[in-house]
Amino acid sequence: MRNRNPSSLIYTDVKLDRAGIKRKDEEWIASLKNEGLSRIVVVWRNRNLVTESKHGPRALILERKKSIKLANAAEELIFLGLDSNSIPVFAADISHLSEDKAKALVHRHCSLVDLRQLGWLIPRSEASLLAYARGITHWHRTQRYCGYCGTPTKSQEGGHVRLCTNKQCARPNFPRTDPAVIMLIEDPGNSHREPRCLLGRNERWEFPLYSTLAGFVEPGESLEEAVAREVLEEVNVVVEVKNVHYMASQPWPFPSSLMLGFHATASNTDIQVDPDELLDARWFSAKEIMTFKEWDTAVAEEPRLPRRDSIARWLLQNWLDNVTLA
Repeated sequence: MRNRNPSSLIYTDVKLDRAGIKRKDEEWIASLKNEGLSRIVVVWRNRNLVTESKHGPRALILERKKSIKLANAAEELIFLGLDSNSIPVFAADISHLSEDKAKALVHRHCSLVDLRQLGWLIPRSEASLLAYARGITHWHRTQRYCGYCGTPTKSQEGGHVRLCTNKQCARPNFPRTDPAVIMLIEDPGNSHREPRCLLGRNERWEFPLYSTLAGFVEPGESLEEAVAREVLEEVNVVVEVKNVHYMASQPWPFPSSLMLGFHATASNTDIQVDPDELLDARWFSAKEIMTFKEWDTAVAEEPRLPRRDSIARWLLQNWLDNVTLA
């Protein structure tokens, strides 16, 4: 199977030096926080700061020297990295403020927007930076206390560790990423039937959006085994582990996943949907899929494609490219 360029995946282009060793120096981090040229990526309750330009929506990255009140108001200033000019970039979490107070601190010609509404419309490097900031600030908000002894934690290493303040415990907690497999399952077809792929409709979608199957990896399980298990559990279709092939990965900080994309061939085509997992699942030909509408433009019961910023869409398009070019 030909593989589309994985670098085209949205949220995979953070152009920063994360300075993993230097950020352990607390004095160095403190000096960067006071650097007037530092850049600030604002996050408010999982929303990012976006402005409109003549070319469409753009991420609004602020200069610290022009946003002193905002920087001082932030509950967390988290070091994201150094840009190509060695200018430090921080995420500023102002989620503890009311919406009115948050808006009063930012530029009037901008909006606090859920990245999932427009991630594919802004430059990839900007979308990746906003996703990075959103993901790590969410982790900080949900890890205020030690999961072992319940003592409050404090931010360390520029915000990439939270340390239990109980000296008898002192456990470090690192940013969480949950591995999840997402897979394009194919029925290759034969002389009597064209190739098809398996797509499912999740109950959380109020409209008929059909996407690739997905699920979280369980303890003691390889990624290939997770693919086979999830497909069997959700639709009773058998996938041999030896026929599972890795394609690409995508950070998905909504709130904290890493999506690991695979292609696999089904051993049977009879579907038995688990109603606790899916509302519907079907085999679709390329011709049928090409009649689907975009998820945000369709009406009524028209089948819809996965979101344009998702690896699900990338996997599906990769399959369509191969089938239509064959």
